[in-house]
Amino acid sequence: MKIISFGVTKDITGSLFMDFDAGQNPLSIAELKEGLFIKYPALGELATLAFAVNNEYTTNETMVGNQDEVALIPPVSGG
Repeated sequence: MKIISFGVTKDITGSLFMDFDAGQNPLSIAELKEGLFIKYPALGELATLAFAVNNEYTTNETMVGNQDEVALIPPVSGG
C-alpha cells in the first residue's frame, strides 16, 4: 500500500510517500498502526494521529490492503 505522511508525520518518517507491504491478507488499521509504531516510535507519541484510507477517515477496525492509499494525519492547530 502507499502511505502518505503529512505535517510532523513526514518529519518522523523522513518521507512524504512510503510503500508498506500488507502481505497476502488485508490488515486492520490497528495492525498497521502497530507496525508503524514499531518502525517509527515517535508516531505513537503524538497526541492524536488520524488515518484516512482512500480519502475517507477510518477506525481501528477498517481493513486495508496493498491496493489502498493510507494517509497519516497528525494533530492540527491553528487560529
